[in-house]
Amino acid sequence: MLGRLFDRQHATAENSNSTVPSGPRIPRHSGGWAALRKRLIAEPGLRVLDVGTTSPTNINYLTSLGHSVYMADFIDDVLSQEWQTGKDEEGNPAWDTDGFVEQNLQFSGRIFDVVLLWTVLDYLPEPLVIPVISALHRAMSPGGQLLALFHTKLEPNLAPYQRFHTTPTDNVELQLARPATQQRALTNRNIERLFSEWSGLKQFLAKDGVSEAIIVR
Repeated sequence: MLGRLFDRQHATAENSNSTVPSGPRIPRHSGGWAALRKRLIAEPGLRVLDVGTTSPTNINYLTSLGHSVYMADFIDDVLSQEWQTGKDEEGNPAWDTDGFVEQNLQFSGRIFDVVLLWTVLDYLPEPLVIPVISALHRAMSPGGQLLALFHTKLEPNLAPYQRFHTTPTDNVELQLARPATQQRALTNRNIERLFSEWSGLKQFLAKDGVSEAIIVR
């Protein structure tokens, strides 16, 4: 589900009609966010794609730094089942990957400098993972940076889908979002292979079963 582009002059919660997560926010230190935040502070005027349920906090913080923010909610569109086309030969759900990419990853010619992907890849159906990564590659400027987080273990009952809210510190805040099931756990080697066409990758260690990476276009 695509959102709109939020300019720094028009950044308020009223700009979006998407459902806002409710419930407590849990702070979590993020080495990836800490590193990326330095660039966001130093270079005003960037275009940022924030993936997930609309977060007025993210819109307001990023636009306050002088950036334009575009919202996209891939998981919401997955859960709508609009792009399921039946079953494959093994009985797994089949997906209209071209339709999904056309709906969710065509940004009217906009090219992004920063993408906040968070843990979205862990919750996408398998047929959509590579098409989404490829489409993001096309939608980013050379040298653009993508922040992604990855669960290190496949534990769907212990890994609910969460919305990440930015802060002006090295922490992000986690909040339960629309229920979605973890589909995979990716090793460092898996991550390197998925992003083999990108120019660089820096990984950050974590102690809570979630690794982080900043991948450079």
